[in-house]
Amino acid sequence: MAPADNNGSRSEVGSVPVPRPVGIPDVLDRPSGYHQLHPDVSVNFQLNRWLGWMTPQALPDVAQVARDNRGYPELTSAFLDLGDQLLTQGRKLDAAFCYRAAEFFLLPGDQRRAPTRQRFLELIRGVYGIGPQHLTQVPYEGGRLPTYRFGSPRKGTVVIFGGFDSYIEEFLPLMLAVAHAGYQVVCFEGPGQGGALEDSGLVLTPQWHRPVGAVLDHFGLEQVTLLGISLGGGLAIRAAAHEPRVTRVIADDILTDFLAANLRQLPTAARAAVRALRAVHAAPLLDGLVARRARRDLLTSWGITQGKHVLGVRTAHEYFAALARYRTAEVSALVRADVLLLAGAEDHYVPLGQLRDQLNTLTSARSVTTRLFTRHEQAQNHVQVGNLGLSVRVMLGWLEGLDERDRRLASRVTIGQR
Repeated sequence: MAPADNNGSRSEVGSVPVPRPVGIPDVLDRPSGYHQLHPDVSVNFQLNRWLGWMTPQALPDVAQVARDNRGYPELTSAFLDLGDQLLTQGRKLDAAFCYRAAEFFLLPGDQRRAPTRQRFLELIRGVYGIGPQHLTQVPYEGGRLPTYRFGSPRKGTVVIFGGFDSYIEEFLPLMLAVAHAGYQVVCFEGPGQGGALEDSGLVLTPQWHRPVGAVLDHFGLEQVTLLGISLGGGLAIRAAAHEPRVTRVIADDILTDFLAANLRQLPTAARAAVRALRAVHAAPLLDGLVARRARRDLLTSWGITQGKHVLGVRTAHEYFAALARYRTAEVSALVRADVLLLAGAEDHYVPLGQLRDQLNTLTSARSVTTRLFTRHEQAQNHVQVGNLGLSVRVMLGWLEGLDERDRRLASRVTIGQR
């Protein structure tokens, strides 16, 4: 099946030139390091997250923002100012991620959010040389899934998507590294993500095989590798369980139970209260509890507000009920692909026990490989923030190892048939 072009007409599948941006550090060569910049563990992670894609000279700039600003409103203003300052200096990549950092902390409905997001998109596409030939809008349930395509399918196709709060453009360095390694790369934002949410109003769905299937249909793809990042790791397992065209899966990270991962961010007493109130279906009490905590805690306020926006729900109890749908236990045994599970030894979002849970339930997979990243490697936290180059090398090494395995198996079958 031939793909549709940006206007919906059919065209033949072929190679799409892979940009080679000048003066931008390759993800495989970036210096590693997970930095202690902010006393709040979640804010500190986000700061390291943006630094992972910026130039090395951005570290003192971001460190200064972290020293001078503690709360979300202050961080937002500081990153907007820093983005403007760096842009005047010609540091477009660093400015782009300053705008992304500022937009990340803005709540839905803030009038600054849409234009800040647009500045990020325009800058990052320009920095990486993204043109119309790389962009497609895949039709999906009355909306559109923003999609990028790079490279040649000579070694196969890797389909990439993010998780709960990422934009696919954040992963352009990863996409280009995979494409330069010889793979066709197709990256999309599904329901609840980026442009699919903000421009088409598509909210997150646990039925992830549906958007995956729409993308595969659009480009006429068979025998693909799925790479899901953050919550995308759990979504990739869910999609592979129902989509036979998926033959390999990379879960980066594993995420078997999204509700458990979210509740882990709460203090022990609040976590127990949420579980108890959900168990007795005390929705008004649960909503009141969350409202009181949100008034005292910016992280709770931001997380619940953003979460309701992504999931398309109105109340706290609906939010927690929606999170509970994002599990892999009931579908993992249906996965028949080769699977790579990645995890951080000190992931502050995802409990390490979920790696064991995911491994134990993939009972029908063709093969399962696990890789635990450690503090020694500076990749101990969520999705290997701190040493992204290492994680990309692990993924590419796994794919190449499977290619070699399959060549050897095919050779044995051929010899046996003589």
